[in-house]
Amino acid sequence: MAITEEMSIFEVVVKYPQTIEVFRNYGMGCVGCAGADLENIRQGALVHGVDIERLIADLNKVV
Repeated sequence: MAITEEMSIFEVVVKYPQTIEVFRNYGMGCVGCAGADLENIRQGALVHGVDIERLIADLNKVV
């Protein structure tokens, strides 16, 4: 199963802990915050000014 931008950040890091490093590399240290459970990856990327296409590609590379 591929990671998509609609998935919650929390859902992804629980299922694929190796993605934590990718989120941190993009300046998204929020993997442990309340927003991680409420926001999907797209919303988190927008808040942090992250290129969603690159982020999704990098997340899928590590899984």
